[in-house]
Amino acid sequence: MSKAEQTRERIIEQAARLFNRQGFAGVSMSALMTATGLKKGGIYNHFASKDELAIAAFDYIVQLTSQRQLSAMRSRRRGDERLKAMVHAFVDSFDEMSTWGGCPLMNTIIDSDDAHPILREKARLAMEKWQHLIECIVQRAIRRGEMTAQSDPKMVATILISVLEGALALARLQSNRTLMQHAQAHLDSYINSLIAPTDAA
Repeated sequence: MSKAEQTRERIIEQAARLFNRQGFAGVSMSALMTATGLKKGGIYNHFASKDELAIAAFDYIVQLTSQRQLSAMRSRRRGDERLKAMVHAFVDSFDEMSTWGGCPLMNTIIDSDDAHPILREKARLAMEKWQHLIECIVQRAIRRGEMTAQSDPKMVATILISVLEGALALARLQSNRTLMQHAQAHLDSYINSLIAPTDAA
């Protein structure tokens, strides 16, 4: 990686933390300069505008969180095990997400609502990708006889994401990670309820 590429990556990483904590409108150029240690010209050497930097920062931070979940699921074969691994990875990342200012996806959805259509669209697509991942896991598990035929992939995705994001919001508000563990226990139980019974020999 060239020095220019390293500098660009450092700008994106620092900007991602800043945008996630303060929102697009709340981040000034002076704040970006302080966070990156660069002058305005140094930042604009790599990004044509604040908007371009914000989009790159969003892509970076969402990819980071997605890779964590995918890595946790990679060694799991059954659908229920993959869903639990995803849930546990989200819960285990509570401390890191807290230092970043919360879930980047949910923060961007709220911050960009009617204020930044490009970021809002990026957030919408990222959320759809997460939903689609869960739906595909459930659909495959149903085909393989691991989950009951009555399992509704869209409903499962809605419940998992809603509980995780809601628990994260409460846990951060109350500075109580136990609430994340409560959500994990509930979702583990919910996922278990979807497992297809095995035929008695």
